[in-house]
Amino acid sequence: MHMQVSDQKDTTPIADLSAAWSQVAAFASAMDASLSKWLMDAHRIGPTDYRALAHLSQASDKELRVNDLAQRIGLNQSSATRLVSRLEAKDLTFRDTCPDDGRGVYAVITEQGETLLREVRGAYEERVRGLLGNMGAHHPELDAHQVTRALRDISNLVSR
Repeated sequence: MHMQVSDQKDTTPIADLSAAWSQVAAFASAMDASLSKWLMDAHRIGPTDYRALAHLSQASDKELRVNDLAQRIGLNQSSATRLVSRLEAKDLTFRDTCPDDGRGVYAVITEQGETLLREVRGAYEERVRGLLGNMGAHHPELDAHQVTRALRDISNLVSR
């Protein structure tokens, strides 16, 4: 088998890519930490709970397979199962099995879950907007404009 070898070497500066990604990750972590504290203090839910309810609310039948929900919010299957259990204990979701395949488990948002989501959504969006605008005041190295540039740099570096 003949393999064609490119004359071009990968000249992506790993340190630059790593630094840009570290900046994005730190920004996301600081945002999540602030949102987590606010959501817990104000509404007794965490950001992952909020995201799960938002995804369930937007689904066509107000339900998603637990595995699909896990993928949408970036959790593994086990963590998603625990998340659904927590939401179920608060009467925000319930589990349902797939009628065609008894092994498929769905998370379904309840009316109470939809009500909480409606109550939180506007304040959550405003909180995110405020954090994005003021992150640099508390963490100068995490200014939203710098993170935007870091994302652009990442895109440029990986597309070389």
